[in-house]
Amino acid sequence: MDMSDAVIVKSSRLKSVVWNDFDRIKKGDTCVAVCRHCKKKLSGSSTSGTSHLRNHLIRCQRRSSHGIAQYISAREKRKEGTLAIANFNLDQDSNKDDNTLSLVNIKFEQAQLKDDSVNTGTSNFDQRRSRFDLARMIILHGYPLAMVEHVGFRAFVKNLQPLFELVTLNRVEADCIEIYDRERKKVNEMLDKLPGKISLSADVWTAVGDAEYLCLTSNYIDESWQLRRRILNFIRIDPSHTEDMLSEAIMTCLMDWDIDRKLFSMILDSCSTCDNIAVRIGERLLQNRFLYCNGQLFDIRCAANVINAMVQHALGAVSEIVNKIRETISYIKSSQTILAKFNEMAKEVGILSQKGLFLDNPSQWNSTYSMLEVALEFKDVLILLQENDTAYKVCLSDVEWERVAAVTSYLKLFVEVINVFTKSKYPTANIYFPELCDVKLHLIEWCKNSDEYINSLASRLRSKFDEYWERCSLGLAVAAMLDPRFKMKLVDYYYPQIYGSTSAGRIEEVFEGVKALYNEHSIGSPLASHDQGLAWQVGNGPLLLQGSAKDSRDRLMGFDKFLHETSQGEGTKSDLDKYLEEPLFPRNVDFNILNWWRVHTPRYPVLSMMARNVLGIPMSKVAPELAFNYSGRVLDRDWSSLTPPTVQALVCSQDWIRSELEN
Repeated sequence: MDMSDAVIVKSSRLKSVVWNDFDRIKKGDTCVAVCRHCKKKLSGSSTSGTSHLRNHLIRCQRRSSHGIAQYISAREKRKEGTLAIANFNLDQDSNKDDNTLSLVNIKFEQAQLKDDSVNTGTSNFDQRRSRFDLARMIILHGYPLAMVEHVGFRAFVKNLQPLFELVTLNRVEADCIEIYDRERKKVNEMLDKLPGKISLSADVWTAVGDAEYLCLTSNYIDESWQLRRRILNFIRIDPSHTEDMLSEAIMTCLMDWDIDRKLFSMILDSCSTCDNIAVRIGERLLQNRFLYCNGQLFDIRCAANVINAMVQHALGAVSEIVNKIRETISYIKSSQTILAKFNEMAKEVGILSQKGLFLDNPSQWNSTYSMLEVALEFKDVLILLQENDTAYKVCLSDVEWERVAAVTSYLKLFVEVINVFTKSKYPTANIYFPELCDVKLHLIEWCKNSDEYINSLASRLRSKFDEYWERCSLGLAVAAMLDPRFKMKLVDYYYPQIYGSTSAGRIEEVFEGVKALYNEHSIGSPLASHDQGLAWQVGNGPLLLQGSAKDSRDRLMGFDKFLHETSQGEGTKSDLDKYLEEPLFPRNVDFNILNWWRVHTPRYPVLSMMARNVLGIPMSKVAPELAFNYSGRVLDRDWSSLTPPTVQALVCSQDWIRSELEN
């Protein structure tokens, strides 16, 4: 537009502050607003309003950022709020004034932020805060760090907030590590204040390029009787590392966190390497007398891992038959004509199943089980197809059908057991004993199969399970005893079926283990008093109350001795005695065992300490989404390319932030 004969309009009616940055120019009947900073021309008509002028000023690159806030409309101000990835808290009382949505609880002191804050009139733009919000977003959602250098992301951020100084990959990596350091201090303080012990689980993750990481996770029951878990370390390991080196690496992590003295048990996979690692670490802890019952409950193996190992063994034994069934299903689904013919035969045979044949996902064994289960339902139809379709060459013999039927029945039990482990609302240690007793009883029955092949397979599965059972059955039974709905009754019920004539001795072993564990808890309990009978009967002589002999001038020292002697004579009952003598708690579907122990802590102060430590053991450490997988955890491709310290910072911080959000 030619502005040579345009006239600048001066009017007292121009009330809006935007006109401090625009000249209103009139040429003929047309009014134009010209930005004084970049000379851009926009509509200056009175009917156009001023919103478009305010929007331009907010984005104008040639204009100073000072005073931008005054151009944000009142309606927009009402809508806006501070979005910070901090402690998810929508408490209306605490946020009335600032309408803040926080997702993590990371707050920086005002002194730290002063230099990075830009005053925009009525509010502050905080460069440092925004930087760390970006880093926390990347950690929380597992985004690649390189996203900060993507062209699309940089354009989006610049348009959204021109004041934000874009960061490099190195800068955001450093911010992530700073967040990790801050969060680590919080986790360290929390672990230090725990009222009970910690059980440590160890898993191996794979990364791109066959790299491996050892993930160490703490499992515990907190002061509010909630079951918690936190990843502590995520360290790069090398296949060439010896068992001594791995044991030393784990011990170093424990001592860095100062939790070696708080360790109750360690949960590993079933393999010879893990056997040796557990022995080495156990010996180190026993030297310092950190473990209960001489370490009998220290070495625990993952129950789901044992089930998965048996599944792989069973499916491996019938792999040729399973492949024949896959080929059969592929043939039937190869054309609509064959499929229609198959469905017609199914009607003739009288099979009205709503399920249809399908191919499994070989990496998910529950999918293989479902495929075999459906194939067995259509067994008669498949036999009929074999007789009437000369093109169908893949045929199963009667023996093969019997063997695959036997293995499918094994898989059915294993699926049910894994579902109990992974879908329980309260996955505490007490839920495992009845399920695994049932597995043991089934294995005993399967070994009686007349088919020599199936009998041999069942014997191998039983041998694999018995190795686990001998190592972990005491811990499983103690956890079951701490369930007030069963107490010792589950042991009394299952052991005669499992051990027959030797069951009485086995039951006595469990009870002696329970008493020994209770006895050791009573020694260290600050809640134990003179009425805790077992607490007085440790060692070669009477155990004096803490501090009773420290001061030779204590006139009540003789009274303590008198109290000890008389209380023994009165035969007072311990927590354990009272607990076992009282009636069983009624069974119901939604029973929360941790809530029961929280409520009954005053009545059983020592036994509740023992319950907190035992029930917090993760007898199965496999994540629900990986319960039926053959492979383990895999690290994200983008994070795999980073340095090991950065990977540890990201994985640990992500776990801590997500846990805080969930809580």
